[in-house]
This record gives sequence, structure tokens and C-alpha cells, in this order.
Amino acid sequence: MDLEIVHGGGAVAGPDGTWRLKDLLAVRAGGAPPRIRAAQLDGPWLRLALDDGSRHAVLAPGARADEPHSPARALLVHDIGQLLTFDSDEGDGLGLQRDTALLCVDGRVALFGEQALARAPTDAERIDARGALVTPGLIDPHTHPIFAGDRAVEFGMKAQGKTYLEIHKAGGGLYSTVRATRAASTDELARAGRRNLDRLLRWGVTTIEGKSGYALETEGELRMLEALRLVADTHPVDVEPTLLGAHAVPPEHKESRDAYIDEIVEQMIPRAARGQLARWCDAYCEDGAFTRDEVQRIFEAARAHGLGLRLHAEQFTDQRGAQLAAELGAASADHLEAVSDDGIAAMAAAGTVAILLPGAALTCRCPWPPARALAEAGVPIALGTDLNPGSSMTASLPLMMSLACTQMRMSCEEAWRAVTIVAARSLGLDDVGVLRPGARADLVIFDAQDYRVVPYFFGDNHARVVIKDGRVVVGA
Repeated sequence: MDLEIVHGGGAVAGPDGTWRLKDLLAVRAGGAPPRIRAAQLDGPWLRLALDDGSRHAVLAPGARADEPHSPARALLVHDIGQLLTFDSDEGDGLGLQRDTALLCVDGRVALFGEQALARAPTDAERIDARGALVTPGLIDPHTHPIFAGDRAVEFGMKAQGKTYLEIHKAGGGLYSTVRATRAASTDELARAGRRNLDRLLRWGVTTIEGKSGYALETEGELRMLEALRLVADTHPVDVEPTLLGAHAVPPEHKESRDAYIDEIVEQMIPRAARGQLARWCDAYCEDGAFTRDEVQRIFEAARAHGLGLRLHAEQFTDQRGAQLAAELGAASADHLEAVSDDGIAAMAAAGTVAILLPGAALTCRCPWPPARALAEAGVPIALGTDLNPGSSMTASLPLMMSLACTQMRMSCEEAWRAVTIVAARSLGLDDVGVLRPGARADLVIFDAQDYRVVPYFFGDNHARVVIKDGRVVVGA
């Protein structure tokens, strides 16, 4: 069937005015057609998600985007009290607009203010913000959303004084999740992941980074990534997938850790990259996990296969992981409770994003990450929930903002940037975490008249309406 492909707001046509869909797929993949991961019927459009990460809208033969039967989909949010755009590095970097409106067309930001009101189509969906705060959808740059079981019993052990490392070295902790995850099917893992993404979405999160890391063998790690893909294909939350095979050395390799690292380098990484199951590779550089030299070998293999790098570094002890992340061009170094001054300097020089995870510091009773020292050195800071069953069982980025402001001496403005534009930067994304013409229409309307209210309330959820690609997905 002849079909016209519309991408990025304009028609892409072949010599006869149309592309055949199979021709477009072949062109995009250099002759090897990618798979269609998901398809959704939207009026005269068939919206496609391909496994190379691209998205397309397909019109039926003879249909045109400018004809009355296929109008642009418009959303007008009006009577906004405060709008945080983050489209400016001046001043506090919030890009704050007051008493304004926002027009979105076909899932993208179009116009602000009086122009938005004047040019909104008469049939646009309209939402009265009632003087409330509107921001970009929140971005969580560090989550572990795919796992089986829970660790409530071990939470009780921690409450009795056992440390994370003590439980881990005794064969508990992470290994109990590994046993449950290995025993779970792909569908069971996907259902668990969907529940976690649902929880994140209710707090206003519209994009996440999501890791594997609870199977610790090739087939299981790939199954986790397949489950993550299954969820991402049909869930409003966008997912940046990360292979974390180097989360811990599995029990069966305690006496043969080199063999496990060989497996990561020779099997996990190539297969995850070849199947486009992961965009990133992560490793845990810590006492009892992986050494600096081991991580370097893993990261060199990941980079050779086209994966970006992220690193769990300096959570409990200084392993010089921050310096390694900087040296290898990693996008981020995460945790950093025990980072040294030299590590901070290396990250600042390289532009490595520090992803701070106050939920893990709180649960593990660690010192708070040194946010002020990082900020004063010029290191960009993002905040994440570290959603995981062992050390940070939370989906609330606003709670992380509260902890950052009260315990880590971050300003409210820094905390807001940390869960939007800086978090997006750590993922290599430039059209989310910001509101400017052409950006994704991912928005949150908060039950608050001032942006400081969100971190000021400790543990309250002020997200009233969540909008993804110009569609309301939470609230009304």
C-alpha cells in the first residue's frame, strides 16, 4: 500500500508524491528494515514507534495533513500563574513566565502568552490552570524499574542496624532480588515494571532512564531489557534503557569474577547493542562490586558497541570512579556520597553530570551527597529517585527535591533544574525538560501557585494534571 510519511511536522515524499512504508523503513535502516515496536490508530493517522527509537505518523492514501478531515491536534493551557520553561540560562535559569498561556500542536510546544490565546484553534482542547504552576514533565535519570519481589523483610533488618554492605556481603540484599527476578517470566517483569512507571507518572515524571541489573547473567539481563521495552512501547512514560549487567558479581562467579566480566564484555554488551535493547551501559564501581580496572574494561567494550556510559560511583567509598567517569566521557556519575575533591574537579573539567540520589542516602544512612561542593565547582547536578527494591523504594521526585533542599543545601531553583533540563542533558535529550517552540509537549500542572511550594511540602503530591505529547494522561 502507498503511504505518505509525516515526520517532524513536514511531509516526506518520494518521486511520485508518496513513500511506500517498507521503502522508508529500508532507507532508515540502510537496507535492513527495523521492526515496528508499537502502532496506535489516531483518526486518519497510524502512529508508529520503530525499534531504532524513531517515531512516525502515517497517513492513509490520499489523506493530507492540511485537509479538514485530519486537523492538527491542539491543546491550550490557559490562566497559568507561573510557567517554568527552563529556556534561559540567565538569572536563576528557570525561564519563569507569569500569568500566561501555552499552546501545543500535534504533541509539540507551539506558542506562549497572548499569541497562544489568539491563535488557538476553536476546536482546541482547553485546560484552565486556575492560576497554578505549570512545568515541563519531570525527568528521572536513574531508576531500576524492572524487578520481581520486594525487600520489605530486609528493610526491617536495616531498621535493626544492619548496613547495606553487611547484608550484601552476606548474600542477601541485591541477591534476593536476583533470585526472584531470574525466576520471573518476561511478562511478569513487564507487569512489575508497568506498576513502577504508573507510580512515577502520578508524580509528574514523563521520561526516565531505566536499568537492568537484577539477573546478572546474559539471558536474564536481556529478558529484563525486553520487559522494559514491552512496557515502554505502550506506556506514556518515555524510557531510556540501560544495561547494568555489572551491578554485582553473581554468587556462582564469586571465585571466577573474570569469567563473569568476560560474559559482560563478550555476550551481554554485544547482544544488547545489536538488539537495540539498550542505549546506555552502567556499572557499579564500589568495594564488593567492581574495581576501577574492571569497569574500564566493561566501558571500553560498551563504547565500542555504541553505548553511552553512566556510572554508579563513590556511594560508600572513594574508588576514584568519578575520575574514571570523567576520563572515559561518561554522561554521568551517580550517587557520589563519598566523592573526593579530585573527583569533583575531574567531573567539572569534563562536564560530567552528577546524578544525586538522596533517597538512597536516606535509606542507607549514608552522608548526604556534597551538592554544594559540586555546584560551586561547576558540576551540573541532576536528581533521581534511584527507584529500586533495596535502597530507595520511592517514585517521588518531588520528595527528592525536598531532601536536596533541606539536607543537601540546594536551592529550590537548583532542585527544579535538577529534575528537568539537567536530568535531560544527562540523557542526551534536548526536547524534554524544557518548554520552547518545538519541544515535546510534556507538561505538569501542579496544585500550587508558586514553584517553591512543591519542594516545601515534604512528601505531598501536588501533580494535578500530567500531559504527555499534548495528551492528558493523569487528571482531567
